[in-house]
Order: sequence, then structure tokens, then C-alpha cells
Amino acid sequence: MKVVVIGGTGLIGSKLVARLGEQGHEAVPASPGTGVDTLTGKGLAEVLEGASVVVDVSNSPSFEDDAVMEFFRTSTANLLRAGAEAGATHHVALSVVGTDRLQESGYFRAKQVQEELIKDSGMPYSIVHATQFFEFVQGIAASATDGGTVRLAPVMIRPVHSDDVAAAVGRTAVGAPVDGVVEVAGPEVFRLDELLREDLAARNDPREVVTDARAPYFGARLQESTLLPGPDAHIAGNRFADWLARQR
Repeated sequence: MKVVVIGGTGLIGSKLVARLGEQGHEAVPASPGTGVDTLTGKGLAEVLEGASVVVDVSNSPSFEDDAVMEFFRTSTANLLRAGAEAGATHHVALSVVGTDRLQESGYFRAKQVQEELIKDSGMPYSIVHATQFFEFVQGIAASATDGGTVRLAPVMIRPVHSDDVAAAVGRTAVGAPVDGVVEVAGPEVFRLDELLREDLAARNDPREVVTDARAPYFGARLQESTLLPGPDAHIAGNRFADWLARQR
């Protein structure tokens, strides 16, 4: 089948395109670099011609509240419309575990709008919720850094390797629409502050991690289980320490 991967040249998208191609599917990467702009609609009709599945793993180029909301609202509406016009029968989107619990954050408010647009569209759909990628741990540190200090809440997190996320999205894309959410997470539960201490120490990063129960996470306050998936999540196999060792 023809699967168009929006954001297909990024971290998850490039892995997904490769996996689907190895399985014999026609996997087409679409991004501004390939001439497809979901904000303006440029190139969408052409790339979606003959597509059975539209997979959206794109992300906003800006995390500023208004910009990220505009990106996900406009891009998702354009994708849903163009997909329906092209005759696609399955819309798949990658989102984040805990999105509905993180609504103090402008980014997660925008992701929630994305999900609601998909659910209300009438298009058969599947939404894949992933926990935070191993590769994004440095981004968490950057967002919580003030000078030489990284301030984080002692809440639980179950990070996952990007390979495992791409595999989960791929399985979902070639399967029947679930008209709901499926979750994927890594095999280990960490305390967020301890995870960052391990990561920074492995990189010889001199920043100090300070445990602060009131520390926000991308603008949102956290409860103990905000970032954890539900009991039916697919639990992947790649361990954080193994990945970290490979980075060194």
C-alpha cells in the first residue's frame, strides 16, 4: 500500500519510511524539504494521490504557544481535508502520553487540539501515544535549565527508544484503524530527576540536577503518574542504559 509519511525526513519519520519500505510498502516521505508544506497545503494533493494511509509524525518548528497552536490546528485540518479528497482510508498521528494531563503547557494544548480534530473528522484514524524518546532527554534538560542548574520534579517517566516508536507507528499504519489511542513505552520506569542525573553524568555534563516537586515540565505542573502510560501500553524492549552506552 502507499503510505505517505508527513514529517518523513525527521527522527521518527525517516526510520518509519525505511521500515515500511523494507516491508514492501510504498512509503513516501513528505516534508518542506521534499516540497510539501502542510501549513499552506502546497504539494499535499500531489503527494497524497493514490495514498491509502496518511501518517503524521511532523512537529512544529516553533514551541511558542501561538505558533505551535497555529501549526497543529492548520496543518492537521489541511491533512485531513487533503487525505479525504485523495481517498485515503486511515489517518495515523503520533502524539504524546499524558497530553490530556498536560494542558497547562501551550505545546500540549496544541497537541490536544490536533487529536480532537482527528477524532471529529469522520476519517478512520489511529493515534499513537508515545512516552518521551531517549533522544529527547537532552531537550527536557534544556527546558529545565537555569544557569548551571536543571530543576526537575521527582515524578515517574518511562522513556522509549525512537526505533521502538517508529516500529509502533508502522504496525499501526498498516493495520486496521482503531478509532482510538494506542500507547507505546519503554521497559523501565525512572524518576525524572534521576533519569536526567544519569544522562548528564554519562555525558560529563557539569549541570547539577535539583529535585523540586514544584518544577514545571514545559510549563505544566506534574503529578506522580502524569507522564506514565496506561496498563494496556505496548512495552518495548530497548533499555536506556544500553542506548546511552552507544552514544558514548
